[in-house]
Amino acid sequence: MEERKLIEIEYYDKEAKIPQKSKKETGSLSGFNIFSLESYQFLKDFLRKEYQNKKVLDYGCGTGTHFSWLSKIYREVIGIDLSKSSIKKSKELIKKEKLHNVKVLIGDCEKMKFSKKSFDLVFDGGTFSSLYLESALKEIHRVLKPNGILIGIETLGHNPLTNLKRRINKISGKRTAWATSHIFMIEDLEKIKKYFEIVELRFFHLVSWISFPFLNLPGGKLLLKILEKLDHILLVIFPFFKKYSFKIVFVLEVKNK
Repeated sequence: MEERKLIEIEYYDKEAKIPQKSKKETGSLSGFNIFSLESYQFLKDFLRKEYQNKKVLDYGCGTGTHFSWLSKIYREVIGIDLSKSSIKKSKELIKKEKLHNVKVLIGDCEKMKFSKKSFDLVFDGGTFSSLYLESALKEIHRVLKPNGILIGIETLGHNPLTNLKRRINKISGKRTAWATSHIFMIEDLEKIKKYFEIVELRFFHLVSWISFPFLNLPGGKLLLKILEKLDHILLVIFPFFKKYSFKIVFVLEVKNK
C-alpha cells in the first residue's frame, strides 16, 4: 500500500479513538453539531427532497457521522473506509442507534470491490482531500448506475486565511501533509466534468467560518446566522469571491455510460 494511504490511515485511526466529548473545534468541524451550519442543512434538505429511497454509498464514511440521517432517507446505506478504528466506531454507532439498513466495510475508496453500477447515489462528506482525486472520480463513476448521482460537501482551498490555519494544523499534527495540500479547488471541477454533469453547485461560509470556534459559546449561533446572511449578500454582489468560500456543495450526475 502507498505510503500516503498508510499515513492517512494512521491519522484517522488515532482520530477515531479520541472520545467525541473531548474533541475541540480544530477546523474539522468537530465539537459542534454540523447541521447548525447552512451548508450541511442545505445538503440534508436537498437529499431529502430530491433523492429518497435509494441505495447509497457513504464514501469515506469515517466513524459514521452521517449514518443517522442518511438511514432515514435511504432504503440501504453502505459505508466504506480504510481506517479500521473508524469502521469499528461506526459499527458501534450502528448498533447503538439500531440502524438496520446501514452496513459498513473496510475498503480502499480508490480501489473499491463493488461491482459496476452498484449504487444509485454516492455521498461524499469531505473525503476527497485524503485521496488522489482522479482515481476517486473514476471509481465513483464505475460503481454508479446510469444517471446515478454523486453529491458531496468539500472544503475549498483558495482562502489564504483558512489555508494558513490548515498549515498550522499540519505542523501541530491535526492534519496530514497530503490532506493539507489536496484541499478541493475550483480547478478540480474540470476533472469532475470528465465523468459527471454538474446539476447543482453552491458555495457557503465566505465569512461565517469565522464564527465556528465560538458556536458552543453564548451568542455563538446568533453570530453564525448573522454572518451567514452576510455571506448571501457578498456572494450575490461579488460572485468572484465564491471560490474563497469555506465550503462547496455539489450535485453531479453520471455522464452517459
